[in-house]
Amino acid sequence: MASTIMVVEDDPNIGALVRTYLERSGYRALWVRSGEEALAELRRHPISLVVLDVGLPGIDGLEVCRRLGGSVPVIMLTARDEEADRVAGLELGADDYVSKPFSPRELAARVKAVLRRSAATGDTADVLELGPVVLARGAREVRVDGREVELTQREFDLLEHLLRHAGQVVTRDQLLESVWGFLAPGETRTVEVHIAQLRKKLGAPALIRTVRGLGYKATA
Repeated sequence: MASTIMVVEDDPNIGALVRTYLERSGYRALWVRSGEEALAELRRHPISLVVLDVGLPGIDGLEVCRRLGGSVPVIMLTARDEEADRVAGLELGADDYVSKPFSPRELAARVKAVLRRSAATGDTADVLELGPVVLARGAREVRVDGREVELTQREFDLLEHLLRHAGQVVTRDQLLESVWGFLAPGETRTVEVHIAQLRKKLGAPALIRTVRGLGYKATA
């Protein structure tokens, strides 16, 4: 069965264009025009991914993203010059963002990449440990000194990748390809934002080291 993508966009031209292009790409597309509608429909239908405009009337896209809490993959639509919105969305658990004006083909490719990464999570119950951090992959659970830490899906996948390569330098491009499933232009700060948020939630900033000019390394 085709994945159902919810498009949350109040601009009728953009909303219709995105819905049409997603349907041509083989997805089922549900288009709503406000944050209130989006939250209501998410309670009624199984949604595989949300394409979410930031600048919605009423409940805006950032608040919708916050309420979702990482329960469903999200791609944010933002104005090209609104870096603060992009950073805020990623910190709230969005998986990716696309700046307006955008290519429908690029958006469809991003949707495919995020869905592929989301579906790649298996049910293997292996456990990864590094210092005070214990990650149970099957249970999708992370504990630090015995305290459970709530992570978004993307934060969990990022931490898992770093722990699997503990002691090794992992580049930004490797993380984008392995965790997000795509390579992005140099200006994206997706990895940097998620690393910062992960350090904050774990309460162990030294666990993930920045190796200047190379990437990141998980070390006890």
